[in-house]
Amino acid sequence: MLRFAANLTMLFTEYPPLERFGAASAAGFDTVEVLFPYDDPAPATRAAIDAAGVTLALINCPPPNYTGGARGFAAILGGQDRFQHDFRRTLRYAQALGPRFVHIMSGAAEGPAARATMIENLRWAAAEAGSQRLTIEPINRLDMPGYFLCDFDLAADILDAVGAPNIGLQFDAYHAHRITGDVIGTWNRLRERVVHVQVSGFPGRHEPAGGEIDYDAFFAQLDAEGYGGWISGEYNPAGRTEDGLGWIRR
Repeated sequence: MLRFAANLTMLFTEYPPLERFGAASAAGFDTVEVLFPYDDPAPATRAAIDAAGVTLALINCPPPNYTGGARGFAAILGGQDRFQHDFRRTLRYAQALGPRFVHIMSGAAEGPAARATMIENLRWAAAEAGSQRLTIEPINRLDMPGYFLCDFDLAADILDAVGAPNIGLQFDAYHAHRITGDVIGTWNRLRERVVHVQVSGFPGRHEPAGGEIDYDAFFAQLDAEGYGGWISGEYNPAGRTEDGLGWIRR
């Protein structure tokens, strides 16, 4: 049976951030993710998680929210000190909030030096993280210009080079469609590496229903294969969040 989670950075924005946990629970979610939980004190967020009775699937690194700034430092040559500083801060939040995964963002970069830098940083992070599980996610360059980790084969190559058991692939179907044009084919090549799935519709990045991505077929395949991880709705609701959750019921 498929397990769905709500991305509280994008869903339930009708509510203040700390009230979104309860709103998600009331809508039927028992698991959520928050991309950047750093604007609120960790104890307050922990209390909101506990009061709602939900679990936290994922947070992003680096903090804080990158509005107007770099979107990650893992692949930035000469940025190792910044990467390590940010990662340690993320780990402190993770220890307080208990996310299953921490997604490490590569940042904007190019070429073999960026690949080598990301491998070096991920090896360090995997050792530093201990039991905390980590992910990397290919993100398309139309939405995020210059982003280094913009290719699924590159992600697989980096995971092989790092060789750490606590780092897996985060598979966003929206980005897979924009990068490859073939969500299910990309999934078939990489599913053994995938530890977390995110979904949104195309075009518009609204609810994952209709549009160019055949989510009925994708969800049916994940269910048939016994995918046991979470599928997180990471999209901009077309209207009120609760009114657009029919894609899960269907």
